Amino acid sequence: MKLKKNYRFDNKRPIWRIIPTDNGKLVIEEREPEKKQAYFHCLTLDSGKKILYNFQLDDKFWVGIEAVQGDTIIFHKFAKPDMPKHRGIFAFDIMKKEIIWQNPELIFLFVIKEKLYAFKEKFEGRYYYSINLLKGEIIEEIGENYDLINSLRNEALMGEDNKGYLFPDVFEADSVADNRANEVIKSLKNDFVISGKVEYLLKNKLLMMSFHEVNSKGTLNNLFKAVDLSTGKYILEEVINKETGLFLTDSFFVKNDLLFLLFGKTRLVIYKIIN
Repeated sequence: MKLKKNYRFDNKRPIWRIIPTDNGKLVIEEREPEKKQAYFHCLTLDSGKKILYNFQLDDKFWVGIEAVQGDTIIFHKFAKPDMPKHRGIFAFDIMKKEIIWQNPELIFLFVIKEKLYAFKEKFEGRYYYSINLLKGEIIEEIGENYDLINSLRNEALMGEDNKGYLFPDVFEADSVADNRANEVIKSLKNDFVISGKVEYLLKNKLLMMSFHEVNSKGTLNNLFKAVDLSTGKYILEEVINKETGLFLTDSFFVKNDLLFLLFGKTRLVIYKIIN
């Protein structure tokens, strides 16, 4: 088993979101809170070739991504600056590099295939709609049918679960079903002065781990290690955060046969998992 480095992405700006799509693209959101700037990018998932780079909406900061479906990014704005409440739907075509439709009054809920579900807040409560994702036309006024919306939301969540994502868990004693993986994680304490928890992810016979080691300066180094359990050999060892005083989590995940590994806050490296 091998991990082959495909490419890296690094603009020296904090990476906020990493979204691999089902049609071979990678959408990345960067944010600079001090400068009040947000940047959006799209690369080819397999090679890192730039499709969209340093894109900004008319509002340079008070925007965000709700979802990515096919070649469409669904952006939102905010009801008020500095407030978390989303407002508005702005559908952006990645290949055309333009907003194809917008509705500043609706609030996004979820997407199922090419139907987008949203609502409008009224005095008496929420009023729901289904909308054509590509055209922005209202397909159906669902009204106040909360039961239908909850059922559809569950369907959307089940669809997300089947998209090939794997995220790390926190290791607890004997919490890993694979005995060899348990032994490897426990053995780390013999080789490193570990502070905090060990995060791990197991994909077939590939064990990936992230943990914090106390260094000679009394600060923490965040280490990532990947082990081929079939041979017992380490196939990747990286320091992903140096001399930090914080416990940093959520630094890696897997989608299908790709590992996404974040170094610090600004550098993303994509590896191909080869059996």
